[in-house]
Amino acid sequence: MKRIAFSLFVLFIGTAIKAQPIQQTQKPPLHGINWMAITGKPLAATAGAIVFNKGGNAVDAALAMLASTCTMWDVLSWGGETQAIIYNPKTGKVISLNAMGVAPTGATPEFFKSKGYNFPPEYGPLAATTPGTPGGICYMLAEYGTMSLKEVLAPAMQLAAGYPIEAQTANSIERGKQRIKEWPYSKAVFLPHLGEKREAPEAGEIFVQKDLLNTLTKMVEAEQAALKKGASRKAAIMAAYDRFYKGDIADEFVRGCQEQGGLITKEDLAKWKPIWEEPTKINYKGIDVYKLQQWTQGPSMLQALNILENFDLKKMGYNSTEYIHTVYQAMNMAFADRDFYYGDPYFTPKEPMKGLLSKEYAKLRASQMNLSKNDPNVGPGDPYPFQNETNPYKSLLSQRGFAGFDTSRRSFLPAHDSGGLAMLDLEYQDRLWRGTTSVEAADKDGWVVSITPSGGWIPATIAGRTGVGMSQRMQSFVLDSAINPFNVVAPGKRPRVTLTPSLAMKDGKPYIAFAVQGGDTQDQNLLQFFLNMVEFGMTVQQATEAANINSNQLWLSLGGMKTDDRKPKAGSILLQDKTPASVREALKKMGYTLSFDDRTSGPINAIFFDWKHGSLWGGSSNHGEDYGIAW
Repeated sequence: MKRIAFSLFVLFIGTAIKAQPIQQTQKPPLHGINWMAITGKPLAATAGAIVFNKGGNAVDAALAMLASTCTMWDVLSWGGETQAIIYNPKTGKVISLNAMGVAPTGATPEFFKSKGYNFPPEYGPLAATTPGTPGGICYMLAEYGTMSLKEVLAPAMQLAAGYPIEAQTANSIERGKQRIKEWPYSKAVFLPHLGEKREAPEAGEIFVQKDLLNTLTKMVEAEQAALKKGASRKAAIMAAYDRFYKGDIADEFVRGCQEQGGLITKEDLAKWKPIWEEPTKINYKGIDVYKLQQWTQGPSMLQALNILENFDLKKMGYNSTEYIHTVYQAMNMAFADRDFYYGDPYFTPKEPMKGLLSKEYAKLRASQMNLSKNDPNVGPGDPYPFQNETNPYKSLLSQRGFAGFDTSRRSFLPAHDSGGLAMLDLEYQDRLWRGTTSVEAADKDGWVVSITPSGGWIPATIAGRTGVGMSQRMQSFVLDSAINPFNVVAPGKRPRVTLTPSLAMKDGKPYIAFAVQGGDTQDQNLLQFFLNMVEFGMTVQQATEAANINSNQLWLSLGGMKTDDRKPKAGSILLQDKTPASVREALKKMGYTLSFDDRTSGPINAIFFDWKHGSLWGGSSNHGEDYGIAW
């Protein structure tokens, strides 16, 4: 009945629903047999190639790229966080690593509320979780790599000794220099021309980071000293780990953090460690799609796929009006659940993931979808009956206007949206897309690695003389359980983050490894990238460049210490600026407020496994500086 209503609506407004044509790609696809390395900076991709050429496997190469992107401040730094999905060809299993830092001692809702915050701050020492990336590198290398830490960090150490900084990062430093000047150690590193008109480095200038080089040297020294004493390769790598989290590097990190007003203690660093986890997965039309657990937003893409499996997307046509509307509504439902039910699985309460990822729950959500217009009142559903439990948060949801889980009776609308929606402003857009890079690697032996590291982006607070920029991921916590009872800040807890590497398996073999930069848009872009390949037969490069849509009907995970900064923008949609006029007009009449940009799809990086021909295909978006090398 709803499908008929949609068709009548389209006939009424006299707008044809036509699939948008697939455009010729601006960048060629990558091809290789032996290995493939793709990441957010050309020099960092070269680092992966160097390690591959020295005999390393995909894990070694991925970690060389990760270390290099951190050193180049590719919207992350060494004090940020890392999360990875790895396919182990020796066992045929997909595993994942949780190297997300935790909230430090003293980080409580009461502490932040006493300072007048509605959310933890965006920048500065109080935004910092404990560093995760150094530990993540050590854990992955020790367990699945083949090289020493010295070999894997060699490219990053050369970069720290001095590299020609690119315009994107140099200009980002210049734009953020007023905030950078608030932190003495950041000022010393980022502003070599203090007092001049341009205080940041110029594009092409050799950017030197002596303190960071010293920190990395200390880690390598610890490893090499352990090897000389007869330690195993793994034990030697963990000696480097211990020096960072328990030794003199930790001492200086904590001193520098606390000197500038941060909360992180030596005990916080010593107690933290990465965690090997089972990834979450669903099956979409015979393809197993893997994501990290619910401390990330990754399962929201799986939820959206489950909902969309109930519709004939291919028949709708790529980016037709009906397709855009259906995908937007499915994403709204998935993100409403994300915003309320996701959090750190190692803390109580326990997230209802069995229900959220069940096919039966998805069918219910699909049946609730309004097919003729945007529903501004989409809220969290009730997954508990689908795991034979009673929802303990009905009263909380009732307070927010979602009583009964019936979309037809919902009246909740963010206050700032009630008077109409403005076009996206630059500040909001920055918050939506902020942070993260991606690292994709694969080799002829079958190892596959997908990583979306982040945290410590410019303007970052550097912790003392370590050269290490601190994470800003505390801002992804909430202080009020009415927003999300599973994601309230607490010492030792991980925030629910946007970071979301992906791996799809078909017929028991790797099919696509894919990831993207972009805050809350990550799983929106990756969902559409996946559908572009699976439903519309695009090549991996076409799928990375293809026009996507972005929904803003969600709670922002990043940016703004006021509730109004984070609230959903109901019906707000970002479209590619070549969207046909007929589609634009149809969407307006369906209740959408349209914004346009030439950047809507990335930067997505991906590897497709061509088992028919025994080769690798690489895709790297035409947005940004992302780059790949293959052989």
